[in-house]
Amino acid sequence: MPELPEVETVKRTLNELIQGKHIDHVTVKLPRIIQRPDDIEAFAFMLKGHTVERVERRGKFLRIVMDGLVLVSHLRMEGRYGLYENHDPVELHTHVIFHFDDGTELRYKDVRQFGTMHLFAPGEEFKNPPLSRLGYEPLDNTFTLGTFQEMLLTKKTKIKVVLLNQAYVVGIGNIYVDEALFRAGIHPERTANSLTSDEQSSLYHAIVATLSEAVEAGGSSIKSYVNGQGKAGSFQHSLRIYGRKDEPCDQCGNPIVKTVVGGRGTHFCPSCQPSPVKSKAVK
Repeated sequence: MPELPEVETVKRTLNELIQGKHIDHVTVKLPRIIQRPDDIEAFAFMLKGHTVERVERRGKFLRIVMDGLVLVSHLRMEGRYGLYENHDPVELHTHVIFHFDDGTELRYKDVRQFGTMHLFAPGEEFKNPPLSRLGYEPLDNTFTLGTFQEMLLTKKTKIKVVLLNQAYVVGIGNIYVDEALFRAGIHPERTANSLTSDEQSSLYHAIVATLSEAVEAGGSSIKSYVNGQGKAGSFQHSLRIYGRKDEPCDQCGNPIVKTVVGGRGTHFCPSCQPSPVKSKAVK
């Protein structure tokens, strides 16, 4: 958390909040958040005087595009941005403050302190880590059924592990992988290259539909996620499998099971998502 729908929502709200604002100066209270440059004074100096043109997203990363600079920011588990007046009390765990010349401040708060920020010249962010390592955008027109099928054919690992790997497809975190696999009726431990053509198609459409619906709902507020305006998402009320251990499946009524796949807590329905052994027997 947050995953693609949540980061997309933050992107949209930040565009409403900070587009056109002019940076007067920057305060960094936790140096390890700043990854590039590795000097917080240089980071603050480089940002001084720049104007925010727009905010974009790549996978789970925000791209704050300015006149001559791009800030790449990852929220990790609990990072969040908020716009404040400069006289508002600074909350605990606020690590980076962008002071604008209109008396407002964009504040980055991160209880877990795992977030990162990188500065690049425009265009250079795509040629260097972390963005250079990313795979397909699942809500972009470059992510077609054909490219998805081609990718799966060479993967011998479990389908859930493949979908969580940001080098293949970006932004589909734990929540939405479980939801998409359930919609497609595919067990999370099936190997990616074992899926039939029909299953590949079902999963592709399930991924796109699940993420699209989550974006429209403002994401899922499972723990502490809120958007840039402090509002919670609502897609958690539409989750059909994730977080519903021992509850009846809404398709068959059997209890939902929770296990661990690829080191991640995983929810599935044993009846609607047959195990790899059962699937092989049926074939």
